[in-house]
Amino acid sequence: MASTKDDSADSVQFFEGVEKLLEIWFTSNNAKNRQLGDLRQISRQKWESLLKIVRCEIISFCRNDQVDAYVLSESSMFLSKRRLILKTCGTTTPLQCLEPLLKLVEQYTGFDEVEDLFYSRKNYKRPELQISPHHAFEEEVALLDTYFPDGEAYCLGSIDTDCWYLYTLNREKPLQEKAEPDQTLEILMTHLDPDVMAIFTRDMCSSAAEATQKSGIDKLIPNMIIDDFLFEPCGYSMNGISKSGSYMTIHITPEPEFSYVSFESNIPEASYEEIIRRVLNTFKPGKFVVTIFANKESIAASCPRELEQNDYLNSSEDWLRTDAQYCRFKNYDLTCAFYSRFPS
Repeated sequence: MASTKDDSADSVQFFEGVEKLLEIWFTSNNAKNRQLGDLRQISRQKWESLLKIVRCEIISFCRNDQVDAYVLSESSMFLSKRRLILKTCGTTTPLQCLEPLLKLVEQYTGFDEVEDLFYSRKNYKRPELQISPHHAFEEEVALLDTYFPDGEAYCLGSIDTDCWYLYTLNREKPLQEKAEPDQTLEILMTHLDPDVMAIFTRDMCSSAAEATQKSGIDKLIPNMIIDDFLFEPCGYSMNGISKSGSYMTIHITPEPEFSYVSFESNIPEASYEEIIRRVLNTFKPGKFVVTIFANKESIAASCPRELEQNDYLNSSEDWLRTDAQYCRFKNYDLTCAFYSRFPS
């Protein structure tokens, strides 16, 4: 997350804040494995070895009865009984770990099938700096297709300006399996307020806790156990977990030349309007993308439609929706909407 000054020139070394987000739900045809298997049974040492392939490492950890949350040198990882979320920025290579990941999970949990998979990311600012297979979405899709022949790839938004890529399995759940409620809100922000971004530098804050409090991040979703980290000389990551098993995670690249903030949470809400408003008022982006996933079992089932139908995302109407696309998958509904701030 941190960037450093280039000694040979008075310029800031570029850092790609845009994350690659991989979410996998595991299962097994064996009822005993489904009952006893748990991703959290896998040792930290095994996860550390896997993350070396991804080109990142664990720097902090918190847990409760529902979820294990890791702050990484490049973003975050969350583990629950059968769901893995791996979110990594910079020039990380999460798709390179797929084969060893699937083997590791089967060996230590008995989960021998992938029930659902989501791989998504916004378009990069500097794609030429990425490492294979992450140079282009087409390359990522080609690799994913070798593991998941029934996968489907999507590009939402404008390929000429801002877009959001998604790869998912989009397959019917077996009738005997009762789907559990699931939902995810993600807000990806750019062109951020310099005064807000200054909070996430060592020049202004001496600790992550100070940055969390001064920015108001601690008030975004109440009753979260927060694990935060402030990088040197700048950059910030945090994970939050609740007793119910919900999570939130925020990652900040504050340099004005390529500022970027991501917010993500699976907290169940009948409407996300208030949370979105809080996030926007905290970070004050010039542009942002909102995605909402929800399945039929979720209390948030109507939220994707709510987002699609709302031209503005603030009572003061500071942000205008420039594009919105709604997708109905077999198990989930999704809306991806793009917003820009009104010129002052």
